[in-house]
Amino acid sequence: MKTRKSQILGEQIMVDGMMAFGKLETGQRTLDFECCEDVAAEAFHGDFHVQGMRDGNVYMTEKLKRHRNKPIFRDDNCSLSHGHNGKYYFVFTMDDDRLGELPQQLVQQAGNIARKVIRELIKGRGYRL
Repeated sequence: MKTRKSQILGEQIMVDGMMAFGKLETGQRTLDFECCEDVAAEAFHGDFHVQGMRDGNVYMTEKLKRHRNKPIFRDDNCSLSHGHNGKYYFVFTMDDDRLGELPQQLVQQAGNIARKVIRELIKGRGYRL
């Protein structure tokens, strides 16, 4: 088994086994690995970037966990949050079948959030509201 050159912080374990590649009726690819050795490893599950090579080698790297921004203010269809990157985010969502209401609701709810921000700025809370 080949090992990619990368920084491995923990212990790396090499095991022998069999790998089965497949494809579901939906078009999704499947990959199952069955270990042929007696190994006591920590169980895990996560989202991974997987790269399957033409020669049968498969490389997997776990994706970083997504950090959600906690809303500072909310309204019926929107929220204002502050990201870890120092930016403010205003998110507005509405179903397709309510398209006629969208302009009026967007203006109204954005105004509600803006008034809440102004109140907090007047109180002197400042940067992170």
